[in-house]
Amino acid sequence: MILPDFLTRDADGSIHVTNHRIGLEHLVHYYEEGYSPEMLVSEYPSLGLAEIHKIIAFYLENRIEVDAYISKCQEQLDTLRNASHVGPSLAELRLRLQTTTGADGL
Repeated sequence: MILPDFLTRDADGSIHVTNHRIGLEHLVHYYEEGYSPEMLVSEYPSLGLAEIHKIIAFYLENRIEVDAYISKCQEQLDTLRNASHVGPSLAELRLRLQTTTGADGL
């Protein structure tokens, strides 16, 4: 996908608004949830209304490619979430504390 000057792809392949850390997938998500351009400006006040309009127009003109990109982002997030380790329960932490400090917990 060829990006216009107001969008940038970083070294990791993430697409964000040029000179911002705001991801294209975030703006598209809110737009698809029914946010108007004015509402998006209130969510991202560092972006101007004209810039939001350009980003939405880019999305609508390149919907298939942008949706594929967003799906790939979501798959990567799901993989990371599934790979994350769940920490010990409160009961396990209490047992560890008792084991290391003695039966009285002090």
